[in-house]
Amino acid sequence: MEHKVTHFLYCPLTGLGLYGGHRGSGWLKNRIKIFKQFVLPSLLAQTSKNFVLWVSVRYEDHYDNDIENFRQFLESITDFKTVFTYSGVCFWDDKFPDDEAHTRLIDAIHGSMGELFNVIGESESVLMTIQPSDDCYHKDMVNDVQEIFKNTDYQVIAYQRGYVMDYLTLNMKEWNPKTNPPFYTIKFSRETFTDPLKHIEYTGPYKSHEYVGEKLKLFPIYERGFLVGTHGDNISTVFDHPYAQELK
Repeated sequence: MEHKVTHFLYCPLTGLGLYGGHRGSGWLKNRIKIFKQFVLPSLLAQTSKNFVLWVSVRYEDHYDNDIENFRQFLESITDFKTVFTYSGVCFWDDKFPDDEAHTRLIDAIHGSMGELFNVIGESESVLMTIQPSDDCYHKDMVNDVQEIFKNTDYQVIAYQRGYVMDYLTLNMKEWNPKTNPPFYTIKFSRETFTDPLKHIEYTGPYKSHEYVGEKLKLFPIYERGFLVGTHGDNISTVFDHPYAQELK
């Protein structure tokens, strides 16, 4: 019998970092615009559509008109499935003290399961790929990651290098970070993924993407597999970054 897997591409749209994880209506509208213009085409280009786009927002965004319109737009796309959750960001947010970050993470994972249980169904394993709302993956990411996990005992697969683009000018450079970048996929058992305490314990918890491989067995991919998007509203990333180098 085939092993059933649910593969989430996890996109934390609001709730991450300072300013309450939301920098105003204009900021949100721009994030959604960037997602539609750049990220969505990259999802539609995936050679395997065997994934679920999981978008998380804050509880207070549940009835926001822009969020609701965005949800309806994404759910109208038939190439892949989409699910929205409304309890915040489901990985450790290092902008908060440890005790608060831990509590927020437990609450976020617990609060998301009502929507996620129905999507997971009878799957025995869950893959969780971090999908930033303004960055893109290589078209073979979904297929390649699933194939690697199928044939190995690795717990996390992480791309090590990629590209960076200025979305305003479409200029590109290589992106060569010196630490593990935030483009990785963690494999969970169903039980571990759905139980907040087991979920957090299993992952470390890692407190930033640089440390995702400290507790989990990591498989690095050195082929360039992602595109960092810069546009002026990034929380920390800029086009002229020390990691950015001219194309070879």
